[in-house]
Amino acid sequence: MKLLVTIFATLFISHHAGAASLPSTVKEELKKAGIPMSAIAVEVREAGRSNSLISLNSQLAMNPASNMKLLTTFAALDMLGPAYSWKTEAYTDGELDDGVLYGDLILKGYGDPKFTIEQFWLWLSDLRTRGLREIKGDLVLDRSYFDLAPHDPAEFDNDPMRAYNVGPDALLLNFNTLRLRYLPNGDKLKVVSEPRIAGVTLDNQLAPNGRATDCRNWDDKVTIQPGGDSVVLLGDYPIGCGEREQSLNVMPHTRYVEAVFRAIWQELGGTLDGIQREGTVPQSARLLATHRSEPLSSIIRDINKFSNNVMARQLFLTLGETLPLENEPGDMPAVFSGSETSRRMSIERSVFAMQNWLTRERLEFKELVLENGAGLSRIERISAAHIADLLEHAAAHPLSAELMASMPILGVDGSIQQRLTDSPAASHAHLKTGTLEGVKAISGYMRSKSGKEWVVVFLINHPNAKYGQDAQDALLEWLAARS
Repeated sequence: MKLLVTIFATLFISHHAGAASLPSTVKEELKKAGIPMSAIAVEVREAGRSNSLISLNSQLAMNPASNMKLLTTFAALDMLGPAYSWKTEAYTDGELDDGVLYGDLILKGYGDPKFTIEQFWLWLSDLRTRGLREIKGDLVLDRSYFDLAPHDPAEFDNDPMRAYNVGPDALLLNFNTLRLRYLPNGDKLKVVSEPRIAGVTLDNQLAPNGRATDCRNWDDKVTIQPGGDSVVLLGDYPIGCGEREQSLNVMPHTRYVEAVFRAIWQELGGTLDGIQREGTVPQSARLLATHRSEPLSSIIRDINKFSNNVMARQLFLTLGETLPLENEPGDMPAVFSGSETSRRMSIERSVFAMQNWLTRERLEFKELVLENGAGLSRIERISAAHIADLLEHAAAHPLSAELMASMPILGVDGSIQQRLTDSPAASHAHLKTGTLEGVKAISGYMRSKSGKEWVVVFLINHPNAKYGQDAQDALLEWLAARS
């Protein structure tokens, strides 16, 4: 009993010693938000120093939301290299004679996270330049490089059309989203979709409404009903809110690629006689053209500055490429046919690759739980102390500038463009945010008034987490002002 009391007292003193070092402004904001000290974890260190300035609950395993992207992107920089790029291949299976393909066109993807409409248009234009005009066979989509269970976009929060709920795919095109632009003109409303999609009808049944009390939630009264080859828009649109836009996930990956391909191919003067179907590249096929993505150093800027979940998931799956054949996880299926490119990427494979990398880098994150590497998860876990360890490790790495450049600048761009814009702290920090229901997180680097560099991590796991931003900002301002 005496031993238990001693342990409890030690924990109590340790907890409150950390809490006592929190600035009073932070405590006040937490109190206003109804967030107890037990629901937060804070770690503040001067870069390159072993001692913590503030350390509160920093060893607890907590949900970091999108702060998990820091682990995924830095590991990718080190494992794959900043110049790494993804390929997408086009094969012909049949005779190509005088612009006519008497057979199938096959598109094979390898997980490019940012294969945009513009890039797709240029690539298809290149196919035309290479002599392909008429396709007498089918459009075959080879998505076999990713070995994934069927994705349910409604599973996370029952909002399947949100762009962040798009699942990963080896042949991901334009994030699989349709951008709807709402263009009011007087008392009329025009809705256009981008990209243009062939065979899919946009049925605008919205009733223009002149009243607009709160344009922050303008889309609450707009109902989108995708189904088959149509997208129906129902409800009211507040004309007073002016032009607006939203990106939605309204169709399966394969249907989306087909619709966009047909629209662009027709625009380029090409024809496709057959259907779209899934398949793999047969031995009889010939490589016609290869598209190369932007380099990894550019990709991680989009992932971190704008917290793009589907791009992060694509990148996480790509980490499996770093496993040599002799180091396959024990439960990986035998899917090899003698070449590196015959491997299939999976979540299990990427988790194994990440664990190997952490061991090699001597980063022992025993509490770490990975699901998709993006932080869009209810089960992913890491401690504030280990996020700080990761950031310190990255700061001493030869590629530290690449990681820092990918992170939003406080009050300037990305997900923290609107935070502390009028504060002396603005532009003095590179920080990654994370937000889920019940989670509010921020981590990164800050330079204080004295010129010292700091690593700061502030995680909140509580039903009132969404009210915790002021407390996080108070810590940032306090740290920036240190002399």
